[in-house]
Amino acid sequence: MSEQTSFLTPLVTQLGVGGIIGLCIGFALKKIAKIAAAMIGLFSLGLIYMESQNMIAVDWLGVETWGNTALAGLGQAEGALGAFLSNLPIAGGAVVGFALGIKWG
Repeated sequence: MSEQTSFLTPLVTQLGVGGIIGLCIGFALKKIAKIAAAMIGLFSLGLIYMESQNMIAVDWLGVETWGNTALAGLGQAEGALGAFLSNLPIAGGAVVGFALGIKWG
């Protein structure tokens, strides 16, 4: 019985710590994403309004190119995901905690 306990204790600890860390990350990320979305939306609304009033001229193709470049940079984060998943017990708890943090955030 003590062999099972000595085996399960680190596993449960890693799952719990991973869950708490994932919950905090998910909660914070959702809050930050909401603020960023509001700021980007207001900025875009301002650009559209000023362009409609002929105050400025916006190069929308340049904006689209910039967006595509920014999204292509997200593909480089794939290596970080592999490193994260290599520690499966803590990663499993973190993924569940992250999902709960996103839901509650």
